[in-house]
Amino acid sequence: MYHVAAAGTEKGMIDRKMSVNEVLTRYPGSIKVFEDLGLGCAGCEAALFETIEQAAQVHGADIDRLIAGLVQVIGEK
Repeated sequence: MYHVAAAGTEKGMIDRKMSVNEVLTRYPGSIKVFEDLGLGCAGCEAALFETIEQAAQVHGADIDRLIAGLVQVIGEK
């Protein structure tokens, strides 16, 4: 189980207030998670300042699914 506000594994931490760019920079494998949920965040200028929560809202993605996918990718590192 993970917490929506902050979720993580021994190897990393994901917080819904992190910028998309920070997540993509720390965890390059996370690009697929964003893309699978319809978020074309890689290369988008908004990714520099937009949080993952804001990105999910703008694109109508489920924030819980997004965070769960990101945590899974981090755990596989």
